[in-house]
Amino acid sequence: MRTRGAILLANIITGLALGFTVTNIGFGDYAELNRMFTFQDLRMFFAFGGAVVIIVCAFALLRVRRTPERIHAGVIPGAVLFGTGWAISGGCPAIPIIQVASGYLPALITLVGVVVGMRLCRWINSRLFHLDRGSCGL
Repeated sequence: MRTRGAILLANIITGLALGFTVTNIGFGDYAELNRMFTFQDLRMFFAFGGAVVIIVCAFALLRVRRTPERIHAGVIPGAVLFGTGWAISGGCPAIPIIQVASGYLPALITLVGVVVGMRLCRWINSRLFHLDRGSCGL
């Protein structure tokens, strides 16, 4: 049986490794992200693709099966908003944390936007859409 301390330590070590790797690759640099999204430099696309291949292999080796029963109505518009926000702000929700840690303080605006967007999504969904949260944790 794993202890909470061992799990916490594993999470800290994994988080440090992820933060170091993502920063080293350039995902915390807005200019690098801009070059990726404008197809001027495909290096980060290959890094991202390589990460996907590694996790697919790891899931296959560990026989991890996560197949949602259905996709709810909020997935497609959410994906579009997520991608648009990533392209405009230069980061998905984790990247601004790395940008702030690297000294790029304008990323604080992105973090505020993420928090406000999450709260706004919950508020609008509860009043207008009533989408089933399903496995996506809306």
